[in-house]
Amino acid sequence: MVRIAGVDVPDRKRAHVALRSIYGIGPKIAEEILIKAELDPVIPPRMNELTEEQIDRIRELVDRDYISEGDLRREVNQNIRRLIEIGSYRGNRHRRNLPVAGQRTKTNARTRKGPRRTVAGRGRRTGGKK
Repeated sequence: MVRIAGVDVPDRKRAHVALRSIYGIGPKIAEEILIKAELDPVIPPRMNELTEEQIDRIRELVDRDYISEGDLRREVNQNIRRLIEIGSYRGNRHRRNLPVAGQRTKTNARTRKGPRRTVAGRGRRTGGKK
């Protein structure tokens, strides 16, 4: 396995897909890296077909030109901590583990809120007054 930016990149995948396993590198940036490394972005080779020189070029580009993996994770966490510290609306949403970007929460947001917690006394009343 090839190791780039501290991550084992899959061997058998094509280069533009394999690079996406690095945190902070998506489709667009992976394509940019291949172009800068002078590899074919249309039909990129598989990672195990690359020479050591090509892998070194990719490794150097990722380390020099892009923020990825640990540095990016640290930066994102610091930004969230700052929002929480200054007491902004977004920081409070992060603190309460609720959606941050304005989504509705009455019926949706189960991923963020977790499994439903049933509350006694909710729902339709049966056998009401006549």
